[in-house]
Amino acid sequence: MRRDPETREPVEYAPVSPATIRRELGAMQAAINYAHREGYLTSAPVVTLPEKSEPKDRWLTRSEAARLLWAAYRGHKAGHLARFILIGLYTGTRKDAITRMGFTANTHGGWFDLDRGIMYRKSEDERTTKKRRTPAPIPRQLLAHLRRWRAKGAVWAVEYGGRPAGDVKRAFIKAVAEAGLASVTPHTLKHTAITWAMQNGVTTWEAAGYFATSQETIEKVYGHHSPGFMESARRAMENPRK
Repeated sequence: MRRDPETREPVEYAPVSPATIRRELGAMQAAINYAHREGYLTSAPVVTLPEKSEPKDRWLTRSEAARLLWAAYRGHKAGHLARFILIGLYTGTRKDAITRMGFTANTHGGWFDLDRGIMYRKSEDERTTKKRRTPAPIPRQLLAHLRRWRAKGAVWAVEYGGRPAGDVKRAFIKAVAEAGLASVTPHTLKHTAITWAMQNGVTTWEAAGYFATSQETIEKVYGHHSPGFMESARRAMENPRK
């Protein structure tokens, strides 16, 4: 609890999730380590991080995704939010990468090569980080949408007023509420895309490449959605050797 500097009235802090605390403390540790390497600190104290949270398994059913898309189309005349949702559901690309993608190679972010049907998640001069952004083929249904948007004069895949839409968080929260959903964030679109792919039988190796996610994560978080999940183990237990 703190007090407002002007009114002196008590002000409560907004609740912060353990994941946010862990991320911010990790940034602090990185800053300390940098200052130590540059000679600004004589030692680098270790920052204790909270335990890493279990990965979330919230994903959208087909009907939930349809409700979310309808809420986005109905409530946002510019159409940018619906475009964002469609790209997320078909490609499982992260939020910041989607909002910076255009229809030609650029220095702002990735782009969709509509002639070859390939999606490039990062710009040519962007360095590779742990947040993988590997190229991937564009699904047929999404490719049709992208070509229609481009034919109407769009320069960016998710644009508002002719410019990249930027952060869609507030619009997304509103659409989620209008669709009557709960515990859904922009990152849920990535969970949904991978889950649907696994349910349709894609291998963990191909899913890792397509969704720019490590195979270890695919197996750990999404593997149980596969129709063949532990199938040989089940058969072995059903038919023990005599």
